[in-house]
Amino acid sequence: MPRQQRKKSNSGYYHVMIRGNDRKNIFLDEEDKQNFIEILYQKKQENIYLLHAFCLMDNHVHLMLQEGEVNIANIMKRINISYVHYFNKKYKKIGHLFQDRFKSEGIEEERYILALIKYIHQNPVKAGITKTVGEYKWSSYAGYMQENHYYQKIVDTKMVLGLFSEDRQTAKRQFNEYVNQECTDEFIDIEEVEKMDEEDAKNLFREMMNSLMEEKRDNNAQIMEEVIRIFRDKTNLSIRQIAAITGLNKDKINKMLRG
Repeated sequence: MPRQQRKKSNSGYYHVMIRGNDRKNIFLDEEDKQNFIEILYQKKQENIYLLHAFCLMDNHVHLMLQEGEVNIANIMKRINISYVHYFNKKYKKIGHLFQDRFKSEGIEEERYILALIKYIHQNPVKAGITKTVGEYKWSSYAGYMQENHYYQKIVDTKMVLGLFSEDRQTAKRQFNEYVNQECTDEFIDIEEVEKMDEEDAKNLFREMMNSLMEEKRDNNAQIMEEVIRIFRDKTNLSIRQIAAITGLNKDKINKMLRG
């Protein structure tokens, strides 16, 4: 079946998402994330795009891009090839890192630009990794809020802040308030699999734990880590939801899933 032609944005603004093959992590440590950010900066220096927002999660990335001299397909090709080369060389791997083509959607209206900016920065909050947007270091938030932050070399903040106020300090304050509000808008995301009903998830976790107790194996910590990973794959629930069901600390769950 032929691939559907990518819909072109009339405004030149796009929401782009790339994800790991088979939902595997594309960033295994902080050096990987820093390298990806460096690649974003390098490609931006070539005047092929403007970057208005980004958020790097372990197994996927959200970007808000604006086409420059190069179209979106070639922009992402250059970014992805550079990162895959780095990743495969570092970890001595071959083959595909990203799943299929990148996903994108055009952003045509001002209200959707702001909604997308909030959505991208809210990703770690939605995943239960942080309680607030500002706690997460791998998004463009600091580029908006902190003067002379390194991310300001990468992120073009003028357009978005200008939608709030002509006065930069007022705009920054209003931006901060806005992106920390609850996000109800929906955009393309990694979670394409329907989440399991929480009651069914509770029953599943109970069954898995009962099976664990019956085995009476020595390394229960290792088994628990395996249970949490399988449970996440089967339910597609967020870390926050898993914490509520299992009674485990969110940080501990996040560490298990990263292990």
